[in-house]
Amino acid sequence: MNLIKSSIAKISSAPSVVKIVCIVVLVVAGYIGYMRFFASKSNTQQYQTAQVTRDTLVVSVSESGAVAVANRQPVTTGGSGVVTEVDVATGDRVEAGQVIAKVALDTTSQQKQAAAWASYLSAKNTLASAQNQMNTLQATLFQANQAFVKDRGVINPSIDQQNDPVYIEENATWLAAENNYKNQQQVIAAAESNVTSAWLSYQQLSGEIVAPISGTIIDLTITPGMQITAPTSTTTVSSQTVASIKSDGNPVIGITLSEIDATKVKAGQKATVTFDAFPNKTFTGKVLGINTTGSVSSGVTSYPATIVLDGPNDDILPNMSATANIIILVRPDVLLVPSSAVQTNGGQATVRVLENNKPVNVDVTVGESSDTQTEIVSGLTEGQTIITGTIAPTTTTSSTSPFGGGLRGGFGGGNATFIRTGGGGGAGRAVGN
Repeated sequence: MNLIKSSIAKISSAPSVVKIVCIVVLVVAGYIGYMRFFASKSNTQQYQTAQVTRDTLVVSVSESGAVAVANRQPVTTGGSGVVTEVDVATGDRVEAGQVIAKVALDTTSQQKQAAAWASYLSAKNTLASAQNQMNTLQATLFQANQAFVKDRGVINPSIDQQNDPVYIEENATWLAAENNYKNQQQVIAAAESNVTSAWLSYQQLSGEIVAPISGTIIDLTITPGMQITAPTSTTTVSSQTVASIKSDGNPVIGITLSEIDATKVKAGQKATVTFDAFPNKTFTGKVLGINTTGSVSSGVTSYPATIVLDGPNDDILPNMSATANIIILVRPDVLLVPSSAVQTNGGQATVRVLENNKPVNVDVTVGESSDTQTEIVSGLTEGQTIITGTIAPTTTTSSTSPFGGGLRGGFGGGNATFIRTGGGGGAGRAVGN
């Protein structure tokens, strides 16, 4: 301190030019010292760190898909003409088969309706004939069976009895009658399907539009006096939608699983679902089932799966895009570290731990892992500080002497440049190497 005081006293008593030179030298020396100190601090290695925590590990797989079923059944008509009355309004509850509107059909639709009615009557006649034939075949079967039993029928026939021509003939007649009877059952089933198909075709062309299922009317698009025209088709009955019926079921999401994920996902697993249409909402559901047969496209195998939401939602519409996160594993009360902290070399997992502000490699045994966290089975304890990443020096700053000159050859021409390196970006803890 005395030395500093005496130096200041000497400078004070010195001539003016000397005073200026001394002051400049002190300022430059102080600036150089400051920059060297700052560069030393900036060169200190910085690390991103985290704590070893004890928590629940949730492992999930994420798949994209779309709404497959939104519990909406369209109400359609294949007729064209003028709407004469609408018997329901949006929000009304209807029952299956209930008339919801009537249409005065034009000539073309009346002709199609008449043809559809004729097809329906023909299908009914075919069914009645098949049922009558069934009765005839049943009687023939009974007669053949009784003839065989009374004539040659025994419980355990011998070889000679089985080779008897009468036995062979009567047994064959009985078996043939039985096969004809069974085949006729299939004929009747086909005839019944034809009757149903013919009736539905007639209904599509009817002047009365009926509800296909029970539920609530939505998306009603017709009003009395409105002209409706069904798409034209010469081979099939085309139709247009005039309303929809919302049932009481929950929406179903269709997703596609990869080969790897298909082995992990099981029916009944919980899932969270998000929709592009609702970016701030998350819905819950569960896996309904998986088609384990799969399909191959361009050499890639995928497995369709369905997820049913836990509750109904009128805002979710058919074909909306969705992302499902299926929870495949939950491990409570385990030690967890960020997955970025775990390094593997030669099959051995290690984690860098900060001990006395120095990084130390610690061998660990890892368990399950999610996209962001890894379970630590052994090697670490709760609360330890671990390194998750390094903040690399990225900033270089050049500073020039404020006096326009450097230290080479006095205060004349030339630049004195001080290089400062420092880390940038991200939170970290500065630790000296």
